[in-house]
Amino acid sequence: MNFKTTLVFAAALAVAGAAHAATELVIATVNNGHMIEMQKLGKHFEAANPDIKLKWVTLEEGVLRQRVTTDIATNGGQFDVMTIGMYETPIWGKKGWLQELKTDDAYDVDDLLPAMRNGLSADGKLYAAPFYGESSMLMYRKDLADKVGVKLPDRPTWAQVKDLAAKIHNPKAGVYGICLRGKPGWGDNMAFLTTLVNTHGGQWFDMSWKPQLESKPWKDAITFYVDLLKNYGPPGSSANSFNEILALYNAGKCGMWVDATIAASFITDPKQSKVADKVAFAQAPTVVTPKGANWLWAWALAIPAGSQKAVEAQKFISWATSKDYIQLVGKTNGWDHVPTGTRKSTYANRGFLSAAKFALPERLAIDTANPNDSTLPKSPYVGVQYAAIPEFQAIGIAVGQQMSAALAGKSTVDEALKASQAAAEREMKKAGYYK
Repeated sequence: MNFKTTLVFAAALAVAGAAHAATELVIATVNNGHMIEMQKLGKHFEAANPDIKLKWVTLEEGVLRQRVTTDIATNGGQFDVMTIGMYETPIWGKKGWLQELKTDDAYDVDDLLPAMRNGLSADGKLYAAPFYGESSMLMYRKDLADKVGVKLPDRPTWAQVKDLAAKIHNPKAGVYGICLRGKPGWGDNMAFLTTLVNTHGGQWFDMSWKPQLESKPWKDAITFYVDLLKNYGPPGSSANSFNEILALYNAGKCGMWVDATIAASFITDPKQSKVADKVAFAQAPTVVTPKGANWLWAWALAIPAGSQKAVEAQKFISWATSKDYIQLVGKTNGWDHVPTGTRKSTYANRGFLSAAKFALPERLAIDTANPNDSTLPKSPYVGVQYAAIPEFQAIGIAVGQQMSAALAGKSTVDEALKASQAAAEREMKKAGYYK
């Protein structure tokens, strides 16, 4: 073999080696139970696609939001697949920061629940596929309610919830009347608090984009929230988010909890929950209006515009959000463990309906949440538990810190709302919404 032939042979070997080297997909995701399960089941995808290797970056919710926002805004290119939500997707899609998702007939995009598909689209184009969807609802200990002779209706009022919290609150026995989010963040405490403000008849901004944080509905809602948790909540509520409360609930320490419908699959799982057989469900409580009382959200998978691996990323997203993936989870872990809130076919599945006693209230909550009409007074923004404008993230974070401080007793409700109003006005004026 002469020198030239050797070079050609070496080059051919290099090409062959490159052809067999797996493409690495870097996936940024949140440390929630369903995502952890997706990582475990990822071996099925890799087995079916030996030319693709999955690399996971799993982060706490607040950290994930910061990392992916920074990366996509700077075109950093750290991730090929991002876990994002309904807030970011339409905004980033319109800015050209996300690649449009192209699905085939087998994916059956028409099977996606309309609320989820619409919330993850912009200008009629799908920019993220829902991995799981959720609304919010009341989850409560029916055994404790029965013990004190209280029967909650399917859609209770917050006054009824407070009354029951008072009756079942028993810290000496390790049971707190109610657990609610207190950890600061636009998608943490402010997701819940915005629904509480909505049902009190409030809104983030009026039709002139003027912030409304010192209005009566805000004062009434936040005062109610602080008093409720101070009197009937667990200590340290200002640091509690979804995962912290989930641990408390599963340990039997929460009498009631208003939060994401997705929690239902965890608190009814006897492997995780000490009270799995004692849980009942109702719609999110109301005050003066049912509008905006329960939120709408999806954790979804999207491809940043700068990814050089769009074909492989699309293949992974189609797998992870497919009917087949839901079937895989159902067969592997049981039908009460599947990611819910995304597809019509899930709610038509007999296995799911018989295993998941939360299925019907969850679907009702999702179907009744309307991002286009979520406040009693007319509002200029879309969104139930957020306002779908780029400035909301900064405003929500600032307000969330003030609300957490009020809950912790570091400031009064009035002081917290005054500081929140000032922060919101500053951001909105800076962005040119009004002078």
